[in-house]
Amino acid sequence: MDIKKIFENNKEWVQSKLDQDEKYFDKLGAGQNPNFLYIGCSDSRVTAEEVMGAGPGEIFVHRNIANMVISIDLNVMSVLNYAVDHLKVDHIIVCGHYGCGGVKAAMESQDLGILNPWLRNIRDVYRTHKTELNAIEDEDKRYERLVELNVQEQCINAIKTAAVQKANRERGLKVYGWVFDVHTGELKDLKIDFEKTLENIMEIYHLD
Repeated sequence: MDIKKIFENNKEWVQSKLDQDEKYFDKLGAGQNPNFLYIGCSDSRVTAEEVMGAGPGEIFVHRNIANMVISIDLNVMSVLNYAVDHLKVDHIIVCGHYGCGGVKAAMESQDLGILNPWLRNIRDVYRTHKTELNAIEDEDKRYERLVELNVQEQCINAIKTAAVQKANRERGLKVYGWVFDVHTGELKDLKIDFEKTLENIMEIYHLD
């Protein structure tokens, strides 16, 4: 893959879409009305639309290292608020993946420079669940479990926000936690109990 090839591929893609529907790009340019916000990892192997079998306009996507929902990250918070308050999505999906380099790096004791403050959030997830994780002898299994727990914690972070709480009250918006298995191509639903999670955090994080 090189730059020239990318533009050649683009021309072929445009023509293939026009061959299927001559008004394809007229429809695409008319606007978007997604019902899903997908917060995933920046990993080049994991693309939301392809994994979910969705087309353009169906999913609003945000990606960062290790699919984090950090309250002081203006990028992810802006995306979340825009998707919930303006696009009126009804579903927020936080999707991690096995083989995540960010989660793996957070498990290692090394100075990674500018990545340190970002990875600290994942290390905090490990600290919160260290009893469970340290009991897992197999390092690969422990790594996979941290991927799952990180998704769970990022779902909780999303539920803590005023935008999500308000949208849940007004139209039943929910948050889901998934993991993509890069070895099989399958999505795993972690079955986050949205209602129970919301109930558990409302004493501290209730935002009218």
